Parts: sequence; C-alpha cells; structure tokens
Amino acid sequence: MSLVGALPFLKPRLSPSVSPGRQRRHTLPASEFRPLNTQDAISVFEIEKEAFISVSGDCPLHLDEVRHFLTLCPELSMGWFEEGRLVAFIIGSQWDQDRLTLDALTLHKPKGSTVHIHVLAVHRTFRQQGKGPILMWRYLQYLRCLPYVRRAVLMCEDFLVPFYQKSGFKVQGRCSITVASLTFTEMQYPVRGHALMRRNSEAIGFPQTVSTVPLYLY
Repeated sequence: MSLVGALPFLKPRLSPSVSPGRQRRHTLPASEFRPLNTQDAISVFEIEKEAFISVSGDCPLHLDEVRHFLTLCPELSMGWFEEGRLVAFIIGSQWDQDRLTLDALTLHKPKGSTVHIHVLAVHRTFRQQGKGPILMWRYLQYLRCLPYVRRAVLMCEDFLVPFYQKSGFKVQGRCSITVASLTFTEMQYPVRGHALMRRNSEAIGFPQTVSTVPLYLY
C-alpha cells in the first residue's frame, strides 16, 4: 500500500510547474438568482420588448424606466441567470397606498411597506420550462427577508388571475389604472404572516407551461 493510500488525508504533491490556480476551471454558475443593476438594463429591456410589444404594442417599463428603478431600488428586482445569461427577471418598487394609482407606474416610495411588482418576463428560448412561477416563488420568499415589506401587489389581465392565485396572490378587485384599451385586476400577496411555501414548485401546483403566456404586469 502506498503512503497516500495508507494516509488518505495526505494530498499528492503538485508538480512545481502546475499551480493550484491553473488547475481550477473558472466557469460561470450554471444557475444564479441575484438583484439586477443598471448594467443589466439593456438585457432586461430586450427580453421585455420581445415579450410584450408584439402582443400589446407597448412595454410595462421603457428602457429609461428600467434604469430608473434599477437605480433607485435594485434590491427589489431579481434576475435569473444561466451561465451568465439573463433568462428571466422581475422588477419591483415600493408603494405606500392600499391600492395602485397611476403614480405607482413610475414612482418609488421608500417609506412604503408594499412592493409593487411591475413586470415579470421570461426570455423566449427559455419558456415552456416553468421558469416564470419558479422565479415568482423565489422573489416572494426573498421579500420575506426584508423587514419593511408587508405585502406585494400587482395588476394583471383577467386571464392571468388563476396563475397568480396559484402563487398565493388574492384578488383585490378591479384596478383603477387602464393602459389604452387594457383593463386589469389588482392582486396582493401577504408577505408577513404568510405560511412558508414549499421549495418544490411542483408540490404547490405550479403549472409547467405558464411561461408561454406573456405576463401583462405594469
């Protein structure tokens, strides 16, 4: 038996010509969730344009508005990256009223205890993989770690109400905001006092094909 075999805690000596650093492969994480920053704004907007403009003719957030919120409240955004590539994202901001108004579309209220979710979008090549509901689950659990957040709110078209109900959102009623001919339902999720959702998205009935449908959040 060799010395190394007899004493497994001893490591073979490296050749002097090969450093430990050169033996490591510097690769990007296979999958990473992190807050977005202004350097991500163009990638965010490209995904958003593809998801929304062909369907509704406009985006929930224009590029300057994306940069605006990623400057003021980057901690209320979340991006899903695979090997360094943005594949899905959520952008939110703080709000300080019970219901959404037009001001909620452009303002960040730092003293508010409500997070207004402006937009969730998935890159076209990563749809039909359940990434939309998984990212929403991650985001809502992240909000639970922020002591000033009491609830999350959003506005969506009626056909998306069942999707958000499966994520734990409750209907508040018709939203006072309209965009062109589009009307919306306002929904909320109680961040504080809400039972912790199970990590396995399939266990709570997340549909695996929901991300094929554009998510009309404003």
